[in-house]
Amino acid sequence: MTIEEIIELVSGRDGVLVLTPSEGDGRPELSRGDAFFYYSPDGVVPTTVQPFATVVTKNYPGDESSRLDRPDTFRVNIHAGKEEFTERLGRTPREAARTDVDPGVEDTLIAHPVYGTAGWLAIVNPASNTEAAVRELLDTAYRLDRARYERRADSSRD
Repeated sequence: MTIEEIIELVSGRDGVLVLTPSEGDGRPELSRGDAFFYYSPDGVVPTTVQPFATVVTKNYPGDESSRLDRPDTFRVNIHAGKEEFTERLGRTPREAARTDVDPGVEDTLIAHPVYGTAGWLAIVNPASNTEAAVRELLDTAYRLDRARYERRADSSRD
């Protein structure tokens, strides 16, 4: 899978806002080249919630273990939620992270090296081993984020 394929896959869903920071848009320079996916039917970047998935193309401070500074390397990060995380990895997000998994290994589903305890999964350079999982997990993350959005909207109307 390429970054462009992932963006196309996610952006085709109803209400998805894809943020791809670029020069002059006021976003941090470090985020340029990355993609952030939100459920935002009004097309406005939410300020009080995290994206439901991201694609990062470089190391961020405190998040260097995936070694994204290698050529042609990126990581898809997906907020899968506790249930899906547990089903996929056989442990809950709150359980201690496995130390036998190299966060830089390619085409392998792992707990996010920084946000795994919050139910995030990650895949460096998804390919044949993980493409189906990436598609399914992005669908799950989208549905979870949309449901959260709708719950918040309903509670604000009460």
